[in-house]
Amino acid sequence: MQAYTLSTARYIFWVSLMTTTVSYKPVIIVHGLFDGSRALSNLSRFIHESHPGTDVTVIDLYDHIHSLAPLWKQVEGFKKIIYPIMERASNGVHLICFSQGGLICRGLLSVMPDHNVHTFVSLASPQAGQYGETVYFKHVFPKFVKSKFYIFCYSHAGQKFSICNYWKDPHHMDKYLSASDYLAVLNGERTTGSETDWKTNFLRIKKLVLIGGPDDGVITPWQSSHFGFYDENEAIVEMKEQEVFVKDTFGLKTLVSREDLAVCTFPGVHHTVWHSNESVYQDCIEQWIL
Repeated sequence: MQAYTLSTARYIFWVSLMTTTVSYKPVIIVHGLFDGSRALSNLSRFIHESHPGTDVTVIDLYDHIHSLAPLWKQVEGFKKIIYPIMERASNGVHLICFSQGGLICRGLLSVMPDHNVHTFVSLASPQAGQYGETVYFKHVFPKFVKSKFYIFCYSHAGQKFSICNYWKDPHHMDKYLSASDYLAVLNGERTTGSETDWKTNFLRIKKLVLIGGPDDGVITPWQSSHFGFYDENEAIVEMKEQEVFVKDTFGLKTLVSREDLAVCTFPGVHHTVWHSNESVYQDCIEQWIL
């Protein structure tokens, strides 16, 4: 009888220990331009190693060349896959979105009134726009230079390409504001009547984490990953001086006042390796997805 009681006690102890183990929120990862789900495998591994048992889903959609599809179309596609994951997660989810994926995720958070995203990690994403000739730019549009790209981008045909959806030419802001079907609308710079609802939806997040660095080499200017951008003289205007922040058009200022916005500046990392750099994960991501 004594041996049976001791064995039972040990069983109860281990069951109790297992049931009180930290349960991590599911993590959803969205890839960037010309990427696919395999490119994010290291990031997924980092999460599993530091937070064993975490349900990590790398969305396999609009991969590679298909990532050039218009961003609103991609938002609808990602929404159909991500929404069921959210429904199954009673305690909420974390969202890690790389590069162009960060803009897709902002779109998702804006149009989903019942999302349950706790932390939105924007990893090297051109959140304030893109204006620069990079390897991606030259690969898709080899005959264009940045000073003339607006002619194509701010046309009906140009807005059918994802890159044009967040191309922001500081020398032609009037054309950007009238033609941009995605970023200008998402920022509340171009009014559609949905701004109030979208802002409310976006602010359902508990934390926004912005990650970027000066050696990115693709996001131009790199400060765009922190909502900074060029003025008409191509001088950097930091986030808190941007009109969208001052007017709080979609919630940035509110997040700062709530102390729910974190910024990580990480030097020495090229754009293509943000998601496979373990130091970036440990220093900029890990603490926010507990």
